[in-house]
Amino acid sequence: MQNGTGNNRIVSWRLNVTYAAIIVLLAVFIGRLLRLQLLEGEAYRLLADENRFSRITIPAARGVIYDRNGFQLVRNIPSYRILITPALLPDSDAEKDAIYRRLSQATGIPIDRPGEPAAPCIAGRGIRQFVEEGDTNKPFNAWPIACDVDEETARILREQQADMPGVSVVAFPVREYTTDHMTAAMVGYLGPIPASLADQLRALYFEPDRDKIGYSGIEATYQDILTGQNGVKLVERDNAGQILREVGTVNQPIAGYSLRLTIDTRLQAVAETALRTRMEFLDRTSGEARAPLGAVIAMNPQTGEILALVSLPTYENNRLARIIPADYYAQLENDKRGRPLINHAIMSSFPPGSTFKLVTAVGALQEGVITPSQLIDDPGKITIVNRYFPNDPGRARDFVCWKPDGHGLLDLVRGIAFSCNVYFYKVGGGFENEVPGDGLNINRLGEYARAIGYGQPLGIDLLGENAGLIPDPDWKRRNLGESWSTGDTYNAVTGQGFVLATPLQVLNEVVTMATGGKVIKPYLVSEVLDGEGNVIQKTETVVRWDLADGVITPGTPDVLVQPWVIQLVQQGMHLVTTEGTAFGYADLDTISSAGKTGTGEFCDDVAQSKNLCIPGNWPTHSWYVAYAPFENPEIAVVAFVYNGGEGAVTSGPIVKQILEAYFNLKAIDAAR
Repeated sequence: MQNGTGNNRIVSWRLNVTYAAIIVLLAVFIGRLLRLQLLEGEAYRLLADENRFSRITIPAARGVIYDRNGFQLVRNIPSYRILITPALLPDSDAEKDAIYRRLSQATGIPIDRPGEPAAPCIAGRGIRQFVEEGDTNKPFNAWPIACDVDEETARILREQQADMPGVSVVAFPVREYTTDHMTAAMVGYLGPIPASLADQLRALYFEPDRDKIGYSGIEATYQDILTGQNGVKLVERDNAGQILREVGTVNQPIAGYSLRLTIDTRLQAVAETALRTRMEFLDRTSGEARAPLGAVIAMNPQTGEILALVSLPTYENNRLARIIPADYYAQLENDKRGRPLINHAIMSSFPPGSTFKLVTAVGALQEGVITPSQLIDDPGKITIVNRYFPNDPGRARDFVCWKPDGHGLLDLVRGIAFSCNVYFYKVGGGFENEVPGDGLNINRLGEYARAIGYGQPLGIDLLGENAGLIPDPDWKRRNLGESWSTGDTYNAVTGQGFVLATPLQVLNEVVTMATGGKVIKPYLVSEVLDGEGNVIQKTETVVRWDLADGVITPGTPDVLVQPWVIQLVQQGMHLVTTEGTAFGYADLDTISSAGKTGTGEFCDDVAQSKNLCIPGNWPTHSWYVAYAPFENPEIAVVAFVYNGGEGAVTSGPIVKQILEAYFNLKAIDAAR
């Protein structure tokens, strides 16, 4: 009996332990269940929904671009892609191989070519490898195996789709630039979304592997207006990734707005041809690649509308429209002399040379450094004492005129007309008793230069505008660790030394003279249009400030110029074309004009590498800038040629051709 009782106690003890363990386990399971269902249920439901539901974006049509006359510069055309959905391919390997063979014959993509995984549409692997990667990741997704397929191939494959399950042909919109390289510098091109912007743009329904954004030009500046808004829909998928149904409301895409530019494509063609022909002529006659780059801009001086804008060398933006070929892009990047991806009209700065003398003229007259009738002698050369500080005994330094025997006695009008260096040296930096003291001096010169628009971006609606450089003693100490010298001032007043300007700034200087003192904001986009062609936004002319209106507006330069000062400078510019440095090169037969030549000395890395920086005989850039008609300006044009030599000889004929074309086109349009 005792043994039986003992065994019962052991069994009872084991049962109690088992029951307790069961109760503890149940408590743990119930607690875990409560935690999962009640405390963390919402979080896990959201995770499940993320696996079950996915967002599919619907691309919006990008807006197109027109010129001022309605000619379409940029449009959207279909580009065809061949896609394979691995899960929808036949089960039979023989049938798959037959499909692969047909696709390979049609597209040229090899059936088998092992390689590392790459982005869609990047060559380097075979069809089978694309399919295997897709089958491993998302078998119900359509994976592109060939992109930018020609329309004929796409049509044939579409007709054969019934016999090739899993294969689809999809059209994607791509840009076509109808004027290609001729307007590439201003229109720009599109490129893939960079990794740094992927998360930001994905939140706005962009797909980094599909959508593109503007990389340069108008395409980049007006990205938000052109791109519209992508649509989005929510779909439910099974655990294999197959779409089961759409959920909720589909947000339809909203097409981007279109743009009308201020340029006239006909004048653009003339400007590009004139510049390119002149540059090729220089290269041909010199027997070397002498002129690697140049720029031309034409503007309506009354409104700020850009009528033509050329930067050479340029690139073919149609070659960048579908994908950006690595070899072609590397070719553009490696051209260190021409830098074709740079818009030299607004992004590059150079010594403006004698075109800058207009600033010196305005400042000297307004400040009373000289009088309108005062005669100053140009013997062809002057010698100054080049000092770095007031008590510096200095060293003698010669400054010469471009005309070795000089121009004799000149007043301001003829000083401008014949671009007399010695005249402006004396006026800008002072000279003995003829122009007492230090003349206009560097600080006052800087004030007038900035008031006319130098040393700052002018606000054109393109990215990357260069500010140029108007130096002063503080700038030289900070950047070069040296004191300002007397010779630095003499160089600066003639647009040499440290002074740098973009072609747009040089054009703006002459536009300011043409308009009697108005500094006008330049622009390229005149109207924003909706899908029906209705104008929803129009660009108005913006006068940033007026030097001659007698009013200083807060936030603008503290400079006022009397109207007669600008009128006198205008007379000098008119004389440039009738007797002066541009006569015979850039004067028009039947229409009056006014202009200024410039021959800017330079000694950059390229010139040094070729041993061209010979003291007293540096290579020179060629400038000419003009407006017409003189009495009522309608158009202003600047031409710049790197290493182009004399301004009148090289750039003068370029501007002349553009002015003549403008008035011929105007007569043709009026006769219609």
